[in-house]
Amino acid sequence: MKSTLKTIGAAMLGGAIVLGSYITFVEQDEPQLPLVVESDNALPITTVNYTGSSIPMNNDFAQAAERTVHAVVHVKNLTMSKSKITLRDFYQGRSAQPQYAIGTGSGVIITPDGYIVTNNHVIDNSNELQVTLNNNRTYNATVVGTEPSSDIALIKIETDEDLPYVTFGDSDQAKIGEWVLAVGNPFNLTSTVTAGIVSAKGRDLNTRDNTQQSFIQTDAAVNPGNSGGALVNTRGELIGINTAIQSPTGSYAGYSFAVPSNNARKIIEDLMEYGFVQKGMLGISGSNLNTARARELGVDRSEGIYVGSVVEDSGAQEAGLREGDIIINIDGVRTRTFADLTGYIGSKNPGDVVRVKAVRGDRMRDFDIVITENTTMTIPSLEMDLRDLNSDEKRLFKVDNGVRIVDARGDLKPYSSQLSQFVITKINNVAVNSVSEVRQILNGVERNDMLYIEMKSPNGEIERLRLPAN
Repeated sequence: MKSTLKTIGAAMLGGAIVLGSYITFVEQDEPQLPLVVESDNALPITTVNYTGSSIPMNNDFAQAAERTVHAVVHVKNLTMSKSKITLRDFYQGRSAQPQYAIGTGSGVIITPDGYIVTNNHVIDNSNELQVTLNNNRTYNATVVGTEPSSDIALIKIETDEDLPYVTFGDSDQAKIGEWVLAVGNPFNLTSTVTAGIVSAKGRDLNTRDNTQQSFIQTDAAVNPGNSGGALVNTRGELIGINTAIQSPTGSYAGYSFAVPSNNARKIIEDLMEYGFVQKGMLGISGSNLNTARARELGVDRSEGIYVGSVVEDSGAQEAGLREGDIIINIDGVRTRTFADLTGYIGSKNPGDVVRVKAVRGDRMRDFDIVITENTTMTIPSLEMDLRDLNSDEKRLFKVDNGVRIVDARGDLKPYSSQLSQFVITKINNVAVNSVSEVRQILNGVERNDMLYIEMKSPNGEIERLRLPAN
């Protein structure tokens, strides 16, 4: 194990930075995914009234495009990495040379003072960020915060003048078949607008790092460079952040996906207020219903979420939800699949209350459930998912403090199974008691400083990792 962990440290120190300017999802059989709604109106938002048609007269999208195009920016990411050296280079005394790469994408101005939402993969590993507005003015940008699991990032530019911005619409109210526009910078062609319809909602995809999320699917043409751009309705309101395409070629093939604006807005507000994203949970595990699953479970419904278990001390347990209940609706939003459920809960904060409608036996029941904190959090600077220890785990590892390693990402991904056998007890010789304390320690660490991580296994084995802070 020690040699393995030494290898992990070496891999992290010597690993090259990989720049991605867009994501392509390759179609797989039966794609499946998971979870995480709305705080104070810190950001401009428009409540959408859908009592009338959203289709403009003569399908004229000019007004919506005019409201949006000046608030969508071109993002350029300059990344530096060290070239690999050969054995001959080593013997001849040649050192690794810096290599520069440039990636591009899009972003959406959401406040007049220069806050911009984009995709995390557009700005990942950046050494320098530049933002070019529609009037060709260029500014340096700084990263405010990121949420890799949702592929959302918040950046900021400084300017003395108020900027054009896009207001948030309510993505929960977007309808399948509704006209939408995708605005971005595909192939470095700035200020490009394409039109399509909402093809599906609550679409779940198997992403490369196995995160789970609920996407809006559209047939508006989205290509490399559109990542981080705006998906707007015909009133010019932001209902999604364009994120991915599903294509065998890497270019548009009729399927593109956007993070719903309600989820993006919640993430952005958390990053502004806390510097990280608060994640809530309903407190259940379960499965989608279909005819075969319903027959297997002995229920007479083929649509909804079958509750397989309820998390101890969660809001679901406190409200009285039980194994065998079938969730069909949350706050009036139909929940046919787990992606519908997780997408809606993902826009909520711990402490929010949701009204859940569920079927128990032959009766319909309503439950007011408090969203509780999900203590499993992604720590981008460690490339790990960490969780607070419960009392049983403290006894198992014979510790009074620490956080459990749930999963590893990036360069650490190949070592995830080994790392999950440990708890982190100290970082830079400071004892950690919770994930929030880990964040506090990391907030005081400069980029590229070294992190000294002390870990313990159930058999008492102590291991140490030396990793660069990202």
